[in-house]
Amino acid sequence: MTNNFKNNPPKARVWYIFSALLVTLLLGSCSVKNVVYFKDLPQDTLKVMKAAAAFSEPVIQSDDLLSITVQTLDPTTSSIANQTEAVQAVGASSASNVGNQVISGFLVDKNGFVHMTLLGKVKVAGLTTYQARELITEKAQEFYRDPTVQVRFANYKITVLGEVTRPATYTVPNEKVTVLDALGLAGDMTIYGQRENVLLIREENGQKAMVRLNLADSDLFQSPYYYLRQNDVIYVEPGKAKAATNNAARTQTFAIIGSALSLLIVLITRWR
Repeated sequence: MTNNFKNNPPKARVWYIFSALLVTLLLGSCSVKNVVYFKDLPQDTLKVMKAAAAFSEPVIQSDDLLSITVQTLDPTTSSIANQTEAVQAVGASSASNVGNQVISGFLVDKNGFVHMTLLGKVKVAGLTTYQARELITEKAQEFYRDPTVQVRFANYKITVLGEVTRPATYTVPNEKVTVLDALGLAGDMTIYGQRENVLLIREENGQKAMVRLNLADSDLFQSPYYYLRQNDVIYVEPGKAKAATNNAARTQTFAIIGSALSLLIVLITRWR
């Protein structure tokens, strides 16, 4: 094969070298180093974080859907207070069921109230679920003896988009959700996702806040954005390897054209 290469005309050799370099660049465009999380952590020693990110409980807002249950010694009477309406959460998914979900709960109206049978209107906007539970328990004691009340978000949604296995809006069962939890629900990033430049979109005080997160750095655990809030959106941008993949057809076309030109040059050279 070496002798054949040496015997080829100079122009043909150039095309062979160009083709070899093109293949090498395509194969080497995606480094293993670029798909590793927290690559700053030492492999043979233990690193202890000085201070983890603080978690703050989310507060209830208008249009939230709450799961509220009142339990008493007589389940027949408590079922009256637990009557809810089914609401379809468009685009919401769970880890095992991707698609629209019908969720039952108490909808917080524009004025921040939930309307409960027998208990009446209860203002819960601005409260945490713990504070709302204490307030509803207080009101329930007017009608029931020793009631037990549970309050949690029924539509605590996180949206994950971009280079992940299952992009969707996910309804999570608890309020303490991290960036890693959200990516886990979405089946993790694909090999093409940029781990050093993950975009977090959050609505704060009626404005959109956008933050860049570096999942290749362990300082993420100390970030105030490590814990997510309701309606947060995570967008994983594609890297250069994705662009190369999308252009595979074009690259293949160029390779065919290059090969055809090389063959044409060889034929013309030999014909002369």
